[in-house]
Amino acid sequence: MPRNTNGPKRKQGTSQPPFARKGGWLRKHGGAAVIVLVLLLSAGAWYWPSDVAATAAPPLPSRAQSSMAFMQTPGRSDGAPALASTAARADRQLALTRQLELVDHTLCSYRDGTKYPTSSRPITEHPDQLYPNRAVEETHAMRKEGGGTDAAVQIQTSQSRVYMAAGEAVVFSVKATDSEGKTLPLFITRAVARGITFRGSREAPQVVLPFADDGQNGDAMEGDGIVSNSFAPGLTGFANFNGTIRTEVKYNVGDRAGVVLFDTIYTPENPATWSGPIREAVEGGSLNFYLKAEVRIAGRYVVTGRVDDAKGKPFALVTFNELLTQGSNEVRLTVFGKLMRDQTPSFPLALRDVDAYLLKQDTDPDRALMPRIAGVAHVTKVYPIKGFSDAEWQSEERSRYLTELGKDVDLAKEALVEFNPEQAKQPFPKSDCSKEHEAKGKTS
Repeated sequence: MPRNTNGPKRKQGTSQPPFARKGGWLRKHGGAAVIVLVLLLSAGAWYWPSDVAATAAPPLPSRAQSSMAFMQTPGRSDGAPALASTAARADRQLALTRQLELVDHTLCSYRDGTKYPTSSRPITEHPDQLYPNRAVEETHAMRKEGGGTDAAVQIQTSQSRVYMAAGEAVVFSVKATDSEGKTLPLFITRAVARGITFRGSREAPQVVLPFADDGQNGDAMEGDGIVSNSFAPGLTGFANFNGTIRTEVKYNVGDRAGVVLFDTIYTPENPATWSGPIREAVEGGSLNFYLKAEVRIAGRYVVTGRVDDAKGKPFALVTFNELLTQGSNEVRLTVFGKLMRDQTPSFPLALRDVDAYLLKQDTDPDRALMPRIAGVAHVTKVYPIKGFSDAEWQSEERSRYLTELGKDVDLAKEALVEFNPEQAKQPFPKSDCSKEHEAKGKTS
């Protein structure tokens, strides 16, 4: 019997989608379709931003959060920005205040540090210049010849000076003690002075020095356990040597062998000599000392003197640093008027321990020494302290620096007022330096 193609079963079959029919598209390509679908889903998960997904559906606010939002200032999400703003203003106010105090301190310190000229300063600023003619003394553990130290033996050394002009001598001394300070017998085995030159650039002399504890040749007292020697280069092979002389002293303390070194700088030429008495004069509100010098070699001379008051208290270091011509010259050492007004020394004053040298460039040593004036060189008359000027030292450079530093202070004040206009009605903050000066002004 022929098949009825118009029957119910045929209609049911034609209602299915084409790819579901036997031998359709899904049957042929189902595996590939599944793979493509999986890849599309994976790519979408990787590409879609996580923060977008997180914020796509924000959680509903809680009742407590809704109540806080109702009480907040309009335009603010919470109270933190207001508090942050207040703290930021306080920090800014503090930063501007500190900036003003810093520039004020700089101005005050510069003004205070330059109120006296560099040629007339308080001697407390230069403690190493207080007594230049005192011996250089040192105590250290015994230094062995082969290296290392022996703390059981303490060595005390002394040299009367470091710089020597022509005709001057230096005294070396060595003493040994135990850890309790008891003097130990010390025997010098060899002492040699040698000239030190740069890479052997010139011939260096060598002289053997006799150290002894016999009360002679620089030794202060016989038999006191201190061995000494007085060395005058001008009387030896160093008469024409210009530079550093190193003296090496080897010794024995019992069965221990040690070594000590002394360095001195010698200049055999006298570039100038002092001539005539020292005179004084009150000029421009300051006290000047005039020292006469006969200059043999023209050039820049540096002269330094110390000034004590009537009680022997050192208070001023006076210097001269200028060019001198060949022939007769006067060197002026000035005690600045305001320095005396501030220090209030008792008169008469004493100028002492004057040393001087010709400055030499690009050579070693860098100076040629003049004969020193050891001890008191001149004593002044008695002057009333109010007869000297109380004015600060002035110069073009100082005025320029004070002007520029003053501008910095003005700018700092303007910045503070711009940030806080109420500051203009109040005293400006000041540095400790300015406060200290105001306090001194009130008490004086």
